[in-house]
Amino acid sequence: MALERGRGSGARKPRPRSSHAAPAVGAGDSSALAKRAGRIGRGLARLYPEARISLDFATPWQCLAATILSAQCADERVNRVTPALFREFPDAAATAAADSARIEELIRTTGFFRQKTRSLIATARALVERFGGEVPGRMEALVTLPGVGRKTANVILGHVFKRPGLAVDTHVRRLTRRLGLTRNDDPGRIEADLQKSLPPTEWTAFSMRLILHGRRVCMARAPRCGACALAPECPRTGVAPPAVDRPLRPE
Repeated sequence: MALERGRGSGARKPRPRSSHAAPAVGAGDSSALAKRAGRIGRGLARLYPEARISLDFATPWQCLAATILSAQCADERVNRVTPALFREFPDAAATAAADSARIEELIRTTGFFRQKTRSLIATARALVERFGGEVPGRMEALVTLPGVGRKTANVILGHVFKRPGLAVDTHVRRLTRRLGLTRNDDPGRIEADLQKSLPPTEWTAFSMRLILHGRRVCMARAPRCGACALAPECPRTGVAPPAVDRPLRPE
């Protein structure tokens, strides 16, 4: 911890720790931080050997559509909605020509259903018009689609195209700060920090495992620190301010 010289007496006093984020251990030493990230990654791998999203899908379009629907909605609820949705609208072409009222009816229980319906139809139309109805496999193309940000694009890259993708959602944001892997709160900067600390082959699995750990153990308001296998690597021992609800936006 950094020290500062006290006034008058010449004594050295510890600098107060921020209440908003755990100190990024080794933040000034990329090698040390990479080693810590590696240890955390191995611990997560032991806890969650199967690292994939919980959404059900059979095609690239279905993965993209389900990920859009999962914004501020539990994956289990999305999985209850998508079978009927995909039976009626199985691909981008069918969705692009769909009646919005029907899609709203089918996805109502996922929340923000009107905005999600607009995103689904607009994304489907963009795919038909610009990509022949197929989901592109490049970040640069994916983020041009309505309703698609880097988080969603990274999910598609990692789970459809088997290309490295670090998906930074609310759980990854929370856990990377608690574990001292980043001092940033912006998802793009968190993604960049993790990319520096982890080899590309680990990006998809690491982010998916952090998401699972955030859901099951390291929750926002009541983290189960006593049951956390990552506690030895957690400089804050799981203590963090409550999560702040944010408006729905492309992820």
